[in-house]
Amino acid sequence: MPFQALNRNVWLLCVAHVFSFAGASVTFFLGSIIGALLAPSMNWATLPVTAMVVGTAIGTVPAAMLMSKKGRRFGFISAAIVASGSALLGAVAIWHSQFWLYCMSCLSLGISYAFVQHYRFAAAESVAIKVAPQAISAILLSGIAGAFLGPNVVKYAHHWIPQHAFVGSYLALAIMVAVPAIILLWLQTPAPQTVDKAHTTRTIRQLAQHPNFILAVFAATISYALMVFLMTAAPVSMHVIDGHSIDDTGIVIQWHIVGMFLPSLFIGKWITKYGHRRMMVIGISAVAMCIAVSQIDQNVASYWVSLVTLGVGWNFLFVSSTSLLITTYLEAEKYRAQAFNELMVFGVQAIASLSAGWLLIATNWQVINLMSLPLLGLLLVVIWWSGKRLN
Repeated sequence: MPFQALNRNVWLLCVAHVFSFAGASVTFFLGSIIGALLAPSMNWATLPVTAMVVGTAIGTVPAAMLMSKKGRRFGFISAAIVASGSALLGAVAIWHSQFWLYCMSCLSLGISYAFVQHYRFAAAESVAIKVAPQAISAILLSGIAGAFLGPNVVKYAHHWIPQHAFVGSYLALAIMVAVPAIILLWLQTPAPQTVDKAHTTRTIRQLAQHPNFILAVFAATISYALMVFLMTAAPVSMHVIDGHSIDDTGIVIQWHIVGMFLPSLFIGKWITKYGHRRMMVIGISAVAMCIAVSQIDQNVASYWVSLVTLGVGWNFLFVSSTSLLITTYLEAEKYRAQAFNELMVFGVQAIASLSAGWLLIATNWQVINLMSLPLLGLLLVVIWWSGKRLN
């Protein structure tokens, strides 16, 4: 079994991640659709999703600083409470048809999600370094359950308050994202590793002189930016522009998230066997397939194949980059390195998400896919360059 070496801490984090990820999956599913209903202009339809991503970027450094002082458990439980309050604020915003208040709800939800992003680091720190890729994969794999739980529950709760569509959805979401606050009461923070006093901690500038650190941060940033750029635009393109049903749109987004996380069953072992760079190249190939299929047609099947291959490509790139990153810093440097990585990932993600709606309206689904190609090419160059520098 690929996950047999994982311990209780990792499994607690996996179960908690099922519920915490519901907030992100629901926002990606409903954010642009609700935005289109509430926004003063269609150009602002994707702003709620962008607000969540911006919130995550804003929360990256505070999340790392808080957990460095108070511990992982305190940070994760606090984030769950904030997420639940954010979902309740979203329900109030939808009830009163307040677009900007809904965006604030998504922003706050994003800040809480910055803490959730550290689940994978907490899991990696709970096991031996050689098992870390499997621990990271297990956390991501649990996102499949969240991908189905979140959208299905909010679709069921959609009719709780018939006069106000989606208010019930956000009330249900408030309950789901609060569950990790209970589960993680049993989380045990691993004892800090002994820091070698002979080594001084390095600054970010010094860490960034290592080719593997550069590659890890760049691959994580590019993979997440491209995934969010296309995933944010997809519901608007499918449902609003091409007229596909909300059920078909929801199914495509769900299977996209399955594509994001299902490869976690084996990617950890493959990274150990074949190396980080080979897995990244496979990930780039999968994203290239997404772009190629998007040029053929815009029926439901085409969207499904595009979004699934996009998810698979993201998984290969993101797990590989995360497992590479944790090999580049010392114990005393981890919060600094992790905060920088997350800030880069979600800062660029925010730009990608904000631009997705505008560029989609200005062009079309095929064109915004083609816009992703130069970044894939640049990532290939960085993979080649970093490998050459280490030889």
